[in-house]
Amino acid sequence: MEKVAGWYPAWHVALLYWTWLFLFTFGFTGAEITCRSCHSQVKPQHQHPQQGLLMHLRTDRGEKEQRRFPGEKGGERGQGAGMDAEDAGLQAPFDPTLSGAKISGWETRTLTREPEKVAGERRPGEAAAPAGDHRRRGRGSGRRRRGRSPRGTAGPGGAAGREPGGSGAARFGLEELRLGSTTFALTGDSAHNQAMVHWSGHNSSVILILTKLYDYNLGSITESSLWRSTDYGTTYEKLNDKVGLKTILSYLYVCPTNKRKIMLLTDPEVESSLLISSDEGATYQKYRLNFCIHSLLFHPKQEDWILAYSQDQKLFSSVEFGRRWLLLHEGVAPNRFYWSMMGSGREPDLVHLEAKTVDGHAQYITCRMQNCSEATRSKPFPGYIDHNSLIVQDDYVFVQLTSGGRPHYYVSYRRNAFTQMKLPKYSLPKDMHVISTDESQVFAAVQEWNQNDTYNLYISDTQGVYFTLALENVKSSQGLEGNVMIDLYEVAGIKGMFLANKKIDNQVKTFITYNKGRDWNLLQAPDTDLRGNPVHCLLPYCSLHLHLKVSENPYTSGNIASRDTAPSIIVASGNIGTELSDDDISMFVSADAGNTWRQIFEEEHSVLYLDQGGVLVAIKHTSLPIRHLWLSFDEGKSWSKYSFTSLPLFVDGVLGEPGEETLIMTVFGHFSHRSEWQLVKIDYKSIFDRRCAEEDYRPWQLHSQGEACIMGAKRIYRKRKSEKKCMQGKYAGAMTSEPCVCTEADFDCDYGYERHSNGQCLPAFWYNPSSLSKDCSVGQSYLNSTGYRKVVSNNCTDGVREQYTAKPQQCPGKAPHGLRIITTDGKLTAEQGHNVTFLVQLEEGDLQRSLIQVDFGDGIAVSYANLSSTEDGIKHIYQNVGIFRVTVLVENSLGSDNAVLYLHVTCPLEHVHLSLPFVTTKNKEVNATAVLWPSQVGTLTYVWWFGNNTEPLITLEGSITFTFSVEGMNTITVQVSAGNIILQDTKTIAVYEQFQSLRLSFSPNLDDYNPDIPEWRRDISRVVKRALVEATGISSNHILVAVLPGLPTSAELFILPYQDAPAENKRKTENLEQISETLVQKLKQNFVHFDLKPGVRILVHAAHLTAAPLVDPTPSHSGSAMLMLLSVVFVGLAVFVIYKFKRATPGHSPEPKERKCNQGSLDRGLPKGLWITKRFQAKTRSGSISTAAEPQSTKEIPTYVNG
Repeated sequence: MEKVAGWYPAWHVALLYWTWLFLFTFGFTGAEITCRSCHSQVKPQHQHPQQGLLMHLRTDRGEKEQRRFPGEKGGERGQGAGMDAEDAGLQAPFDPTLSGAKISGWETRTLTREPEKVAGERRPGEAAAPAGDHRRRGRGSGRRRRGRSPRGTAGPGGAAGREPGGSGAARFGLEELRLGSTTFALTGDSAHNQAMVHWSGHNSSVILILTKLYDYNLGSITESSLWRSTDYGTTYEKLNDKVGLKTILSYLYVCPTNKRKIMLLTDPEVESSLLISSDEGATYQKYRLNFCIHSLLFHPKQEDWILAYSQDQKLFSSVEFGRRWLLLHEGVAPNRFYWSMMGSGREPDLVHLEAKTVDGHAQYITCRMQNCSEATRSKPFPGYIDHNSLIVQDDYVFVQLTSGGRPHYYVSYRRNAFTQMKLPKYSLPKDMHVISTDESQVFAAVQEWNQNDTYNLYISDTQGVYFTLALENVKSSQGLEGNVMIDLYEVAGIKGMFLANKKIDNQVKTFITYNKGRDWNLLQAPDTDLRGNPVHCLLPYCSLHLHLKVSENPYTSGNIASRDTAPSIIVASGNIGTELSDDDISMFVSADAGNTWRQIFEEEHSVLYLDQGGVLVAIKHTSLPIRHLWLSFDEGKSWSKYSFTSLPLFVDGVLGEPGEETLIMTVFGHFSHRSEWQLVKIDYKSIFDRRCAEEDYRPWQLHSQGEACIMGAKRIYRKRKSEKKCMQGKYAGAMTSEPCVCTEADFDCDYGYERHSNGQCLPAFWYNPSSLSKDCSVGQSYLNSTGYRKVVSNNCTDGVREQYTAKPQQCPGKAPHGLRIITTDGKLTAEQGHNVTFLVQLEEGDLQRSLIQVDFGDGIAVSYANLSSTEDGIKHIYQNVGIFRVTVLVENSLGSDNAVLYLHVTCPLEHVHLSLPFVTTKNKEVNATAVLWPSQVGTLTYVWWFGNNTEPLITLEGSITFTFSVEGMNTITVQVSAGNIILQDTKTIAVYEQFQSLRLSFSPNLDDYNPDIPEWRRDISRVVKRALVEATGISSNHILVAVLPGLPTSAELFILPYQDAPAENKRKTENLEQISETLVQKLKQNFVHFDLKPGVRILVHAAHLTAAPLVDPTPSHSGSAMLMLLSVVFVGLAVFVIYKFKRATPGHSPEPKERKCNQGSLDRGLPKGLWITKRFQAKTRSGSISTAAEPQSTKEIPTYVNG
């Protein structure tokens, strides 16, 4: 007994140690829930089709298993096809920045999943999972707001509705209370590591859950289960038998306009099918697909209309909720297809898409969903656009076009003609993101030329054309998926209110604005901390700073939350100090729209909204199992502790009931890493005494540090009294809204104006205010800016509105100035025989009342008395190639102006042939000519490459002379650049001091089989050389054979000195003579022949022999040798000319006839004899030069065989 007593405590300690080790090891193996489609809340589609949510379960080792499904990143799988936060009933609003669209790719942005959490560590920068709100909000950074003179009086409830002790310490109750809850385990799915959840909501008790087992070794889904609850999640039924026991499901989609319609997608690796339900998932019908769905886009109003994007970039449409599909277009860019969405609702079946052309360019196309043929398509933007740049959002369409190395952004307002977006002249943007297009205004983040990790915020006029600066140096960061995240947050429920993080001297500070960025202020820190101790934080040296990241995953919270139905309540994580920090993060709440703040937790919590913000629920961020949560009925002033489960649960996420009241919540988790999914349903109805009556509310006036006029109006809201615990019901919005008298604070600086230290808006140094009248015609009027423009959506009246509003003014008469003539595509090249459209532009003056004279430079000129007949441009067709000087003269009674454009008209180059001697002598000039087809193509550049030289010779002429100082075989390549086409040809030339040549002829029957094409001549040359070697026994190193073009068929035989022979000239001469005699003898004896085909023998005959020494010490020989060499060259060229007019051989296709490209009488203003040369000598003739791209190669035209 003594022995046992001594051992027992140690056993206890060991057991306790291993128990705690187990908890810490597997305590953070919980499943992670991620939203595959939260980006669907991006407003370009103006809809939030429900797709379900995806959760991932970590492995036994605590490593997060996750499959990157298309759609987890914004706009991929299920762009606009997933379930939004409100539809799913999730207590998390959509990240405002996700509503942004990236220009320069204009990609819609999403946030990546949070990193894996480690036991005992706090996750910096995470905060409340906000209420189910599907408004777009943004993230970004801010700057100090300029002061405004107070206007209006404080509303009810204290100073402007502020209750006493508004920033005091939060109170926490010690008593533990119990919430009514039920737990259900998804039995049999313990191995499943992913799940998707859909809660119909809106008076529906149906919840659908799809669980899957994803095998990371196989890279595929191996099992799936479908569960359905009809009692708000108390119990679930397994539906595998209804969808097919062997069916493997991969995705869950829900119609956003009719939640009873459900669509299940099977795993495409097994089969490509859809299962469709019209009774909230009770029964299903299966339909086969002949394509693999990558993403879906539901129509925002028509419940049966769907667009499907396939994995091979094809776009399909269906008007029967997926039962039948029609192919709309191929080569569609990912996530660049949209339903037509405008306020008028016209053309609901119109589809906007970005498609790739045959030549690889991107184009903006619109067509009907049931007919997208070439004849019915429209191309609203003239010309091509940058890839992945199309954004269709509300009344706006955005595209990007890069030219001259700079991106240019264009906008179409209400589907009118595109206009280039006007930023300040020297912003020179590198990147642009559209944050939002709410309330007929574009909010954009622009990274300028001198910025790397910050962006400037700009806000536009109603048409989205003219942008003014709202805030500089907004903090940005790079997401895990490479997406850009801007630290800008739009507060829900309060129009014009934003929070932003601005970088100042390498410090990040949080600013707030109540008037859409006109003024920005730092946040006032709480007066006391969580324990009631005073906080010494004096503006502007110290303030409250908030993390503005909003989670894309509705199951997990981000750093900040607000809700439309609780406009005064903001919950966020942050810190107090001189700058934003990732250390010492606490939770803060504001109950008066950001005027005052209260610390509520020293550790990060997920804070959810219940009953329209009447109740706040806080769940601690921890990797350990928990069984408690906190509730506040007084906007965060006091908190009560509640238990929601009897056993500690590893919490993976929370799903709230859809709708405004949100009184039922489901907590997802597991008891251990090997247990089934545990679904804990919590019903909060029991904590309320009754429904609220009118006497349970008090008025609260929205204000900004006592200023009651916000965005030109005084708004009073109704709040539940903090001591009442009644249930609120539906949200009614503001009680009253009264317009304010306009003051200077309701106006921002107009485009081209900047606010100075005295508050005045004055023209920027680059802006000429009179330029607004440049497009103005005499007799008309234009709006003459005062330097100010009213903040969009501001509702103020009277006051200084008349003084600050732009005034209509008669257009002044001006002499023409700043005249330009350009082509519609901005290019200086055109193709012969095709229409060229010129545009005439004036910086100042009235084109409609001026005389316009245009001389096209080809002998044709036109005149216009007004521009009305040329609104679409001045068209002209050039019949000849060349460079034409186009001049335009505009004059009126006040003066005149002229402009010049040099247009290069070309004909497509189709073929290049390099002509040069087959053999040449050392140190003597040789001529090389590039023969073109067609012969006249316009402006050309020639690039010559000699042997192994690394630097080319560039000329403007197609003929050059050169010399070789070393014997041997040398290659010459010429590249000819014509417009954006490059063609080339390569030839080899033999260089020797001495050689002899012999003309060969053939049996006449060879002509019957001569198609006179390069390939045939090359093969015959090889056959003849082989026959000569076999008949004479002479080494092939001595023989070079070239069959010449044309008929009758002939060839040139070159007799070369053997490369290894002694260097003495006499010996070389003797060798050549002996070889020549042997060859001539064999040829005369008809010993040289070959079989062209069975029964067709061809004899080779000798014509005449010439000697051509390249370098000869005896002067008397050099002249004759050169004459013989030239005779060979000229004979070859003569035969080549004859070849051009040869007859067509029966049974063979003749070479194509040269197309006619005419050379007109042109201006010859180009420099003569331009060349670049090094390391070798060359002479050139005059010519012309142009740019080149898209290199191509022609087949070599062989003239001889050497080997």
